[in-house]
Amino acid sequence: MKKSLLAILLLASALFSCNKVLEKDSVRVVAEKNMWNTLEDARAGLMGVYALTRAALSDNNGHWIYGDVRSGQFYSPQRQDLKAVIDNNLNAAYPMVEALSDWTRFYAIVNAACLFMERVGNVRANDKRYSTNNMTVDLAQARFLRAFTYFYMVRTWGDVPFIITSHDGQFENKPREEQAKILSWVEMELLTAAQDLPFSYSTGDIQQPGNYYNEDATRWGGALATKVSAYAILSHVAAWMGNYSNVAKYSKFVEDNYNRSNCRFQSTSDLTNSNGFFYNKNSSQMLGFNSDYGHIDGSSTGHLEELTLAQPLINKAIPDIYLPKDTIIRMFDQPNDERFNIDTLGAPGSDRYFTNFNGKYPIFSKIKVMEGGIVDPNFRYFTSALIFTRLEDIVLLRAEALAVLGDTAGARNEVTIVMTKRGITDINQTNKELIDLIFEERNRELLGEGHRWYDLVRYNRIKQNNPAFTALINSGGIYWPISRKLIGQNHLLTQNPYWQ
Repeated sequence: MKKSLLAILLLASALFSCNKVLEKDSVRVVAEKNMWNTLEDARAGLMGVYALTRAALSDNNGHWIYGDVRSGQFYSPQRQDLKAVIDNNLNAAYPMVEALSDWTRFYAIVNAACLFMERVGNVRANDKRYSTNNMTVDLAQARFLRAFTYFYMVRTWGDVPFIITSHDGQFENKPREEQAKILSWVEMELLTAAQDLPFSYSTGDIQQPGNYYNEDATRWGGALATKVSAYAILSHVAAWMGNYSNVAKYSKFVEDNYNRSNCRFQSTSDLTNSNGFFYNKNSSQMLGFNSDYGHIDGSSTGHLEELTLAQPLINKAIPDIYLPKDTIIRMFDQPNDERFNIDTLGAPGSDRYFTNFNGKYPIFSKIKVMEGGIVDPNFRYFTSALIFTRLEDIVLLRAEALAVLGDTAGARNEVTIVMTKRGITDINQTNKELIDLIFEERNRELLGEGHRWYDLVRYNRIKQNNPAFTALINSGGIYWPISRKLIGQNHLLTQNPYWQ
């Protein structure tokens, strides 16, 4: 029953968040005759929004191509479409590049979240098992996911159409709305959601008593948005807006309360182990979308490993992307860094971050979750979680904020927290400017997690010492072009000027 309802929601959301070209009889009407009546319907509807979010982020490996590949650090030995992204040639006529220019899959999330928020009251009216508290917590999650989706779209495309109601049968054509207005709304929505989100589920939290949907905490840790998740995303939103006072405020809430969500800092071993932090789900995944091998949830695509791994880890001759040796050595310049370091003879101290370092193509192996955590080179079935943010990310974001605000001692303390956990003890000996040190540490710590491009944008907004990147920011070239197909379908849309 649950699976059929979820399938209906996924189909409905995908179809009816698209465009007026879908001018045909609605199949959702038939499905909804038996939908929004029971507690099981509510659960299926909400889990469907989470599923659509994971699908949108991982489609065509978009999360990593937007955030890591575009930054230009990685090279691609053979794939011309990835080379186009690395060169910021986003008008190139490659199917992958065109697909990633299309925001339809994100509006499927928005539509599903809106639909849930509009209809779940029917469940409360029809099924007494569905308590007011259950509905309140569910609505907060749907509100959170909708706001998060708009933040993700704004970082990718800039101005986007703003729609906050569901649509039966067709997607209403709308022009793009100014991103500043949308981001202000996102901030307010996240704050509203945070009021009703618990710190954890099925753990006796005062805002979510009892077992959530009759399952214990092992089912939900890392799978659902929490109050800490909301403040973590608020920190990112404020940073993108350049409001560093709010970054400091929101990130402080995370630092003061992360243990209430059972989050913790990751050891280097846990971070890079095949059955460690990125395996399945865990409560330290402050906002993540897991692929649970036990639930037969994984694939050969839509995971970072598809792009980065090759022999000897999997049966693939050449990785799609790799970091050149000189880039690695330049990045990891501290002798005791547990993630990666080399001795005086050029031999790597470990293979946690990179395997086959002295080969032609060093393999970025920080994330390598295969076949339920078992490394099997003949079975390319990946089950790693897609992590948007974690505790170390927010600590470093707070360091960035404090540095910009002039609190040098506070900023240095924050970045020291992360660096010392990676074995680096001589932080005060560096002659690097503090803001440079912070962004370099973000690059090392969060490599492969989809942050680098957005970090580069914020860094260059702060520093203003790279004329070419500043020109890219001022001209809107930091955003992706809008799909030609979408512009052809909606005459109210205009292309980002840089890509015209």
